[in-house]
Amino acid sequence: MLDSAERNLSNLSGQELQELGLLYRQTASDLSAVVEDRTSTHFANNLNQLLGRCHNFLYAGHPAEGKRLIRFYLVEYPGIFRASLPLVFLAAALFTAGGIAGWAASAHDPGFAHRFLGPQMMDTIEQRKMWTEPVVAVKPLASSFIATNNLSVAFSAFALGITGIGTIWLMFFNGLMVGVIGTATAQAGMALSLWSFVAAHGVLEIPAILIAGAAGLELARGVFFPGMLPWRDAVTAAGTRAIRLLVGVIPILLIAGAIEGFFSPTHVPAALKFTLAAALGSALALYLPSRVTLK
Repeated sequence: MLDSAERNLSNLSGQELQELGLLYRQTASDLSAVVEDRTSTHFANNLNQLLGRCHNFLYAGHPAEGKRLIRFYLVEYPGIFRASLPLVFLAAALFTAGGIAGWAASAHDPGFAHRFLGPQMMDTIEQRKMWTEPVVAVKPLASSFIATNNLSVAFSAFALGITGIGTIWLMFFNGLMVGVIGTATAQAGMALSLWSFVAAHGVLEIPAILIAGAAGLELARGVFFPGMLPWRDAVTAAGTRAIRLLVGVIPILLIAGAIEGFFSPTHVPAALKFTLAAALGSALALYLPSRVTLK
């Protein structure tokens, strides 16, 4: 039974785990009796080794938690992502619609970008300067701030799902912002500066925000479209799925924040930044739909 449990905890049912605990106590009692008999030393050694293994298995809470965490991210999360693909596509569609709207408004109304971004940022762009340059001087602080901000946006996208329209607007607004900034920098001849800055962290950050948006949409679906389930049960089930979907992007956003703080604003050649972006994007594309099996 211990061999089976050590290979995979899920091999044992709850009743079998209780039985394992009972066997552990019985073995401890047997060992105390055997050690009194000097002719049974080899039995005592075998029982002692078995008891030690079982003790480590039953009481090693941290390793078990670590294994569950690894299993969640390597095995379970890609499956959660695949099941949520329609909502991820919906979040991406809202983001894209916002981007197109930002481009159209900025291209046809020169004053729109000024009103949307504010005079200070537009002055920086018109001077052909990147507003990210001060980040280089305070990399650790900037990285921490960026990661915190990214997590705040992700959790907001999830939490606003309770309102329905909140997540929809946030996805659209983020796309709108990218569209406006992209158009303004292109008109100022700074397209390469912008996209070489965004590329390395953006290939992680943007998909993570879209997945967080999908988590918010999942929550909204449970709130407003409970189907055949009682409303409370539908919200609970949708909330559980949404939280698991959201938790999966936390490491992605932390990595993106570190890259944005330490690497993206540096004066590394643009080709190297785009190369890193391609590598990270490929790794993410391979990971999310993957089907990994752990024994």
